[in-house]
Amino acid sequence: MQRYLIALGSNQRSPRFGPPRAVIAAARGALEQAGIRVIAFSPVIASRPVGPSARLFANAAAVVEADCEPPELLARLHEIEAGFGRNRRGQRWRARVLDLDVILWEGGCWGEAGLTVPHIAFRERAFVLGPAARIAGTWCDPVSGLTLRQLRARLATG
Repeated sequence: MQRYLIALGSNQRSPRFGPPRAVIAAARGALEQAGIRVIAFSPVIASRPVGPSARLFANAAAVVEADCEPPELLARLHEIEAGFGRNRRGQRWRARVLDLDVILWEGGCWGEAGLTVPHIAFRERAFVLGPAARIAGTWCDPVSGLTLRQLRARLATG
């Protein structure tokens, strides 16, 4: 089993699950159903969108365990997103029912198969670092050597 930090986001109501906060709660159960064990789950926060979408996001983070390498985990996450009605085609940064991203991996760095871990932009995103630091504050970014708490503090003071 390998541990990962994933970010969860939603800014579009789901006909099945309801508003974005409810989508995030339902996604937690969907992770477990996909064979991804949730070790820790942050509180859900509200954040402004990146890009042209006008809708606020509900965001959270989870520390999970899975019996797979990063590309297989990403494939499972994409299957979960699709099950929630996510369409990956079209305009980037648009409203979405569910967004699941691999942020960190206990194995360090990964840069193959269309996936980069650590996530390229997570160090600049308060909506990732805030929830992540609450549940995995001592995890280190293998690129900078800083903990998630340190990265969050730098972002807050920068």
